[in-house]
Amino acid sequence: MSGETDSKLAYRASALAGGVNGGLAVMKLAVGFIGNSAALVSDGVDSACDVLSSFIVAIGVKLAGKSPDEDHPYGHERFECVASILLALMIVVTGLGVGFSALKKLTGGQSAPPPAALALAAAGVSVLVKELLFRFTRRAARRARSDSLMASALNYRADVFSSCGVLAGVAGARLGFPWLDAVASLVICALILRSAFQIASDSLGKMLDSAVDSQTVEQLRELILAQSGVLGLDDIKTRQFGSRYFVDIEIACDGDMPLRQAHDVASRVHDEIERQFPEVKHCLVHVNPAE
Repeated sequence: MSGETDSKLAYRASALAGGVNGGLAVMKLAVGFIGNSAALVSDGVDSACDVLSSFIVAIGVKLAGKSPDEDHPYGHERFECVASILLALMIVVTGLGVGFSALKKLTGGQSAPPPAALALAAAGVSVLVKELLFRFTRRAARRARSDSLMASALNYRADVFSSCGVLAGVAGARLGFPWLDAVASLVICALILRSAFQIASDSLGKMLDSAVDSQTVEQLRELILAQSGVLGLDDIKTRQFGSRYFVDIEIACDGDMPLRQAHDVASRVHDEIERQFPEVKHCLVHVNPAE
């Protein structure tokens, strides 16, 4: 799949997710106010922020899909990391707002009628739709190799649990425990902040040239050593660049090998790595004489 096709797929998935979240936000806010459920209103605010986050992700994907140019010869993949960090900051603000409202209701001593049955139904619909949205977005993110879209998917998975909390809170409030509705909002706050931390941590790691996971490095090592003419692997370094990564290696070859033959070995190693690991943006191979 080409980079341009990946970008278009991620862009369409993000746009569709934004539309679905928009519909959910309107439903939950309306039913939450009408049905007297603070937890559902909080969940509706979260969905409304998801609409804006989908817009941010779509912009990040669009910019990351641009071809390399004179000012950015290595490409623009890190725009996705920037979009993910902005998304995490938005999620933090949303979570803190939800938590503040819940604490205010818990400590205010206000007595309110229990949530309506319609609020219970809306919470159930939200759980189902968010789970479907999570699976769709995760599949699209994997196909498009998009970090920011995967960050959205993780956020939707957190939304599934928060909607389950809303469902439990509304049900408890209707059974005679009105404080459960506010407690559900606090649970939503905790899940939202946890999701933001995971997204920000992953994106910052990729912005700071973190190495890829050890399993991938070991697979690279096995592939390199299996190539004809390679007598050893002196060094291997990896660094993440947005949703892709760079690989720098030093291989050992026969010191008496002609230059052209050594070049052919290095080219073969380079081509095999980029063929079998499509996430590799570029591979640099240096040849050392074997001891």
